[in-house]
Amino acid sequence: MSDRTADPPEPLPTFRYHPDPLATGSIERSDATCAACGRARGWRYTGLVYCPDEVDHVCPWRIADGSVAARLDANFADTGVEVPDDVPRAVLDEVSERTPGYVAWQTNRWMYHCGDGAAFLGLAGWPELQAHPGAIDVLLHEHDQYGWAPEESLEFVEGLGIDHDATAYLFRCQQCGAELAYSDMS
Repeated sequence: MSDRTADPPEPLPTFRYHPDPLATGSIERSDATCAACGRARGWRYTGLVYCPDEVDHVCPWRIADGSVAARLDANFADTGVEVPDDVPRAVLDEVSERTPGYVAWQTNRWMYHCGDGAAFLGLAGWPELQAHPGAIDVLLHEHDQYGWAPEESLEFVEGLGIDHDATAYLFRCQQCGAELAYSDMS
C-alpha cells in the first residue's frame, strides 16, 4: 500500500456573477471529461450549454476562460431579457459566455441593477426568502402589470418553493447590495 494520498482538488475559478456555483448546484464533483479541453479535472458544470451541438460535460475552467463559448459557439444564460440600457456589452458577454448558468423551469435569465449584472445566489422558496425582504418586495410586485391584487401576489410568493412548480431565483446587486428576484413556473 502506498503512503501517498490523493492530491487535493484544484481550486475552482471564481465567477463574479455566480459567486458560489457549488452551493447553487451549478458545479459538482465529477470524473467526466470536458468537451472543450479533454481533461477530467474533478468538477463539471451541471447547467445547460446553449450551443448548436449537444455537449455532455464542460469544466468550470473552460467556462471561466471563455474557451467553451468560443470553441463551441456556446453560452450559459439568457442575457437579453429586460437589459437596462446602462449595462455594458462586456458585462453581457461575461455573464453569457464566462459565467456558469443555472437550471430554471423555463430559460434562466439574468438580472441587472446599477448598470451591472447581478450576482446569482440560488433558488429560493418562501422559507429562504425570509432572509431577503428586498427580494420579497420585488416578487410581490412582479405581477402588477397583469393586474394581480396584492393578496394574490402575497399568496403566490408564500407558495414559492425550491422543489415546487413555482420557484424564485435570487440575485444581489454587486454595486448597492439590493436584493433582486424573479419567479418562474413549470
